[in-house]
This record gives sequence, structure tokens and C-alpha cells, in this order.
Amino acid sequence: MPGGLGALSGDPDEAMARVDSWARGFAEKAQRYQVAQQETERIRLTAASPDGAVRVTVGADGAVTDLEFANRARSIPLPELSAQILATMRRAQADIATRVGEVMAEQLGEEDLQTRAVMLGSLRSRFPDPDADPDADPDADPPEQNQQGEQGQAPNNPDAAAAPDAAAAPDAAAAPGGQGESGPSSPPGAGGGRGAGDIDEEDNNPW
Repeated sequence: MPGGLGALSGDPDEAMARVDSWARGFAEKAQRYQVAQQETERIRLTAASPDGAVRVTVGADGAVTDLEFANRARSIPLPELSAQILATMRRAQADIATRVGEVMAEQLGEEDLQTRAVMLGSLRSRFPDPDADPDADPDADPPEQNQQGEQGQAPNNPDAAAAPDAAAAPDAAAAPGGQGESGPSSPPGAGGGRGAGDIDEEDNNPW
């Protein structure tokens, strides 16, 4: 193969030049990674509590390197002060992934982007932003779309909604025949077709 190792075997001088070039490339890459590591080890991130009573500084590995208290911390109950220290430490740690990514981009450029993405993703998982809402979902449906389920799942079929009117239609159509809205007429002899004689007999009946 032209330009491959087989071609280099026929020219020892060219082969040595290629090997030296690869070695220099590896050495330069190792040097860049060493500088990036040194810069990363020098990273210091500081956060303060909302009232300024606590200041926490962490390194790139998340370890606390400095802890400061203002005078007002003396009047804070110990349980509350402990909670402030932890919350402030987590806010400082939340910036680690961003700062490490900046150092690596500055020292390594576009090298090993996939490996760096995995490493930075691991840092974000270890040190998440404590102020972010983990339940927030920007793609969630708006509340009004769920109102039907809360109101008993009203039918979407317009024919079903019109069913009561359709059911009442036969009664209305039968109204001219004497049924009307009160339902069907009684059969003959059942009380709907009695004459005046029947009424008199009932009046004269002692029972």
C-alpha cells in the first residue's frame, strides 16, 4: 500500500522520520494534557450564602479548600448554619463542570471531544445545580389540556352530546296525537278514554 508501513520498510530513513514525527505528536499531546491537568488542579470556585454569612471554596474534585464565616454567623442556630454550609458548598460545586470544560477547550482545542464530553457529563452528574428544578419539563402539556379528565372525561363526540335532544324528539312528535310530554296515552278502558257515565258511577260507588 503506497504510503503505508510496507512502503516505509523499503526506506529506513523515511521510516525513522515517520516514527520520530509520531513520537513528537504523542509527546506534544501528552504535554498539552499535562498542562490541562495542572490548570484543572488550580481551579478554585467560591460561593456565598444568600445572607453572606457563609463562603465556601472548592477545587475541581469538589473538595472544600476554604470555609469562611461572617460575624453574623454567630447568631445563626447550628442546624441552620450547617444547612447553609452544605447548600453553599453545592452551589460552588455546580460550576465545576463548566470551568473544567473551559480549561480543556483552551488547552486541547478540538482534541478528544467525545472523551471530554463523557468526562464533563460525569462531573455534571456528580455536582448538579442545587437551584435547578429536577421536575421541570419544558415539553409538558399545558394544564388546560387535562381538564376533561378532571371533569369526568366529557365525550368528544358531538352526536353523543346531542343524544338527549334526539331522545326527546319522539315525545314532541307524538304530542299532536295526545301523548305530549307526559308520555304515551293509556290504552282504552285504562282511564284515558272514560266518559261521563263512568265518572258518575265512580261518584255513586261507596267504596
